[in-house]
Amino acid sequence: MSTVSKSPKKVVVFDYGFGNVRSAERALARTGADVEITRDFDAAMNADGLLVPGVGAFAACMRGLKEARGDWIIGRRLSGGRPVMGICVGMQILFARGIEHGVETEGLDEWPGAVEPLQAEIVPHMGWNTVDAPAGSELFAGLDADARFYFVHSYAVQDWSLDVHNPVMRAPKVAWSTHGSPFVAAVENGALWATQFHPEKSGDAGAQLLTNWIGTL
Repeated sequence: MSTVSKSPKKVVVFDYGFGNVRSAERALARTGADVEITRDFDAAMNADGLLVPGVGAFAACMRGLKEARGDWIIGRRLSGGRPVMGICVGMQILFARGIEHGVETEGLDEWPGAVEPLQAEIVPHMGWNTVDAPAGSELFAGLDADARFYFVHSYAVQDWSLDVHNPVMRAPKVAWSTHGSPFVAAVENGALWATQFHPEKSGDAGAQLLTNWIGTL
């Protein structure tokens, strides 16, 4: 009796000049995914999953994303229910706006809210921290409550304000962490998932989280 093997999921790491694309590529490849680093429009549109990394300043990332037509690609993928995952600043730009050094920059506005400076004695928040995952999370499935993830950031969303009143729609699942004060550490919202931390740098816990995402594609 012959068995039919499943082909690996095709994942594009979107290369718009602002992200640890090689680290993301290696981490995703370890899950068994077929990974390509590119900014090619058709490849990004047609992949099973699109991963959007991000490092540096919010305004610079938004500028680079728009120059690569990434804003349009993300919007079109999500309108068709096609999975997108943002990491670090790649998560932050999904919110309505970012405020850095008193300058406000428009984000992609997939979620309401502002990315603002962390309120903590020591900034940046750099190192390992736990995450308070919501009940029923697919992103954190199989992970212990004391699992630790690697963070490097000085800004975050500290006020989640998206209410869902339509009973047909699922409310987003929001995970929190704390550095000085609570901040949004991850969001699961239909086809759009994102993490403030770096799963590609988070060892076994990060590998499990990426495996969970790949498993939904």
